[in-house]
Amino acid sequence: MYKRARLKDTVEVPPQFLADVTPELVKRLLQDKLEGRMDEDVGSVVSVTEVHDIGEGAVLPNRPGVYYEAEFDALTFDPQMQEVVDGEVVEVVNFGAFVGIGPVDGLLHVSQISDEYLAFDEEGQALASRESNRALGVGDSVRTRIVTKSIDERNPRESKIGLTAKQVGLGKHGWLKEDRQKRHATTESE
Repeated sequence: MYKRARLKDTVEVPPQFLADVTPELVKRLLQDKLEGRMDEDVGSVVSVTEVHDIGEGAVLPNRPGVYYEAEFDALTFDPQMQEVVDGEVVEVVNFGAFVGIGPVDGLLHVSQISDEYLAFDEEGQALASRESNRALGVGDSVRTRIVTKSIDERNPRESKIGLTAKQVGLGKHGWLKEDRQKRHATTESE
């Protein structure tokens, strides 16, 4: 879920910029420091948008810069347990599909895509069913639910988000449309 948050953090201003510590400078330094970083409390900082307050600077021993605490607004992405998210398949491997959901990828394990057996087509970069002729490949849009979340603040690329598409209303967008049409046709014939 995307959120706008009011945050506080400390930023180091290098000596060459100390003559003119402006909100624009602090914003740029905060962007360099925080954007793309994962945090258990706020999620992933997508963008630092506005600096509201810059505190008094503090000097630390054996450090050349001056440290300022700043209060600022940021756009964050914080995936929530059980949240339904739309995303795009960015990679398919033999054990599932990685789905881009905002600034992070989640794993849609092969066991969480369908009750049917799905074979991995390495050449076509897809997981395909022989029973229904359905396939899931790179570039496909999917609706999933977040079922596991493990955030690694030190190494955000090691964070893990588990997804499922095995519930009603979830799956590849084309499959959802087919399912709605089948339900509608069944209802009309009754």
